[in-house]
Amino acid sequence: MQAVYIPLVNSLHHEWTLRALAAGKHVLCEKPLAMNVRQAEEMAAAARAGGKLLMEAFMYRFHPRTRSFIEGIRDPLYVQASFGFPLNAKTNYRLQAELGGGALLDVGCYCANAALRILGEPDNVVASMNVDGVDMSVNGLLTYSSGASASIWGSFESTEVQELTVVTRESVRRLENPFTSWRDPADPYQLMVESFADSVMRGRPAAITPEESVATMRVLDRIRAAAVSV
Repeated sequence: MQAVYIPLVNSLHHEWTLRALAAGKHVLCEKPLAMNVRQAEEMAAAARAGGKLLMEAFMYRFHPRTRSFIEGIRDPLYVQASFGFPLNAKTNYRLQAELGGGALLDVGCYCANAALRILGEPDNVVASMNVDGVDMSVNGLLTYSSGASASIWGSFESTEVQELTVVTRESVRRLENPFTSWRDPADPYQLMVESFADSVMRGRPAAITPEESVATMRVLDRIRAAAVSV
C-alpha cells in the first residue's frame, strides 16, 4: 500500500496525516487540511521531508465544469462565494467544537479556497461570525491592493445554497452548485482520486499542492482572528 486517505473529523487530520507520512505513505486528506495554519505547515513540512505527496481533498476542484469555469476567468475584480445548509442535529460532529466543527472549517473553507484560486491571498480581511457553541454562520470580506475583493459566506443556519459569481472587466460569470455537484455525468470524487493516484505513480506534484492548502488555512485563520461576533 503506497497511499492512504484520511476521512476523519477535522481535529484528527493533523495527527493521522503525520502518522501516515512517518510510515512512508502518500496522503490524501479530507478538507480542511488542518485545524489551523501551524498544523498545516507541520504537515506540509513532514511531506517534503519524507518525499511524499500530501493533497487536500477538495473534490469540487476536479469537476470538469468547475475547472473550465475557473481556468476561463480573466481579469477578475470581484468574487462572491456562498455555501450553506440547515443543520440542527446537536450530535453531528460539525456542531462539536472539540472535533473541529463550525461553518468556517466545514463549508467556509470551500468558499475561501475558491476565492484564493481565483484572486490569490488577500492583503486585508474583515469578518463576522454568529456563534452558538461553534460558528453557525461566518462572513468574510477579502480585499486586495489591486482593488479586487471577495466576499465569502458559510452557514449551518440557511436553506440550501451554493453560489460562485465572478465579476470581471468584461462579464459576470456564475457557476451553479459549484461545491457539491457531481455525477452529471462526471464524479469529482473519482476524478480526484484518479488524479492523486496518477501523481503518486508518475512522481508528479499533486493537483492541489500543500503550499496552496497552507495558504487557504492561513486565510481561514485570518478570518477567525478578525471575526466580530454578531
